[in-house]
Amino acid sequence: MMKKHSSLPVESGHGGTTGFIRAQSKTSLERLVETSKKMGMENQLFICQDRAAKATALINGKEYLNFSTYDYLGINVHPEITEVVTQVASEFGTSSGASRLVGGERPQHRELEKGFADLYGVEDCITYVSGHAANVSTLGFLLSSRDVIFHDGLAHNSLVQGARLSGASRYSYTHNNCDDLEKKLKAHRKTHKRAVIVTEGLFSMDGNIPDLPRIIKLKKKYNCMLMVDEAHSLGVLGKTGRGVREYYGIAPIEVDIWMSTLSKTMCGCGGFIAGSRELVESLKYGSPGFVFSVGMPPVIAAACRKALEIMLREPERVHRLQHISQYFLEYARSKGLDTGAAQGYAILPVIVGDSMVSGFLSSALFKRGIYVMPVSFPAVQEGSARLRFFLSAVHEEEHVRKTLDAVVEELPKAHAVVEQYRQGHGHESQ
Repeated sequence: MMKKHSSLPVESGHGGTTGFIRAQSKTSLERLVETSKKMGMENQLFICQDRAAKATALINGKEYLNFSTYDYLGINVHPEITEVVTQVASEFGTSSGASRLVGGERPQHRELEKGFADLYGVEDCITYVSGHAANVSTLGFLLSSRDVIFHDGLAHNSLVQGARLSGASRYSYTHNNCDDLEKKLKAHRKTHKRAVIVTEGLFSMDGNIPDLPRIIKLKKKYNCMLMVDEAHSLGVLGKTGRGVREYYGIAPIEVDIWMSTLSKTMCGCGGFIAGSRELVESLKYGSPGFVFSVGMPPVIAAACRKALEIMLREPERVHRLQHISQYFLEYARSKGLDTGAAQGYAILPVIVGDSMVSGFLSSALFKRGIYVMPVSFPAVQEGSARLRFFLSAVHEEEHVRKTLDAVVEELPKAHAVVEQYRQGHGHESQ
């Protein structure tokens, strides 16, 4: 006979959902927001914008220079995308209505997946409704406790969470350090059945590129698979935006699992995995993020397919993005700003070190009509807080000069204000 659970009274404010939430430690981000409020800074998180974000953003009726959008090629709200979305919505609505496994597919799904398979020169592709879920669900499904994953120390949260979910042994190698990767391969590869090396095509915090040719050599030497997350490199690297493989001139079959999101260059939402037909078939029938999730809305699939078409048809967008990114990097360095390891491709950090300084600097710039967000621990290591600028093909050199000149003016003021606050509040600001 099943044993009944005892019914215990729950005191108001100490049990149930409220008690659970209060029992959790506040995140560093929450603490930073609280401290910022005490310092008189506006909270720029979850800010509501009045229209599509481009080189400028409209916030509460005021226009700002905008460096907080992933629309790298300036394709969002392109009239061709708007037209195809309108047409597809009238025929298929705004939802797939069910998992593709049980509710069937739509032509837009297959067209999009074929488009990416062709782009990468591989056999097949599978799309997910979430880029984060694509990584978590792929790694979590493909690997097991008998296997091992070697990932870059700055790998995205979705890759790390997928590795944890898999139950495989997990080793993080020093960021972009192939010597450390080989050291860990030598020490741990032989004791596991299967192995995967995981890296990104363009790292989302530092804006730098991995040594993919050497990683491929290590993959072959130690009999590993290789997964490359191109969330930020698709549409950004290479002469035509085909990503890190075009940047290096690498044959696509040298990488076993190609991944990218659809929310950046592709102006939609979701993610995909491209590779062998066997890989994709396995994911279609077993990956939880695909099997147990509603299919991508046909309107989103159609929008992404059109964005891909525009990217390939208009490589000048890629060239403009690369030009303005290099210009930003050179101008920032000429002003003595710390851009870290950035190589001048779409993602440009200005490192200030202190989390509170980065927050205050962002707030000061916002007051001057410049919208750029700070990034601090745990998204980056302690002591490497920064402003992270996302560049777009529609940004102009004048935008860059005006913004970086303002950074130079406001940075010493931010340091002074934070230092004064700490002297008066001591432990509260730690």
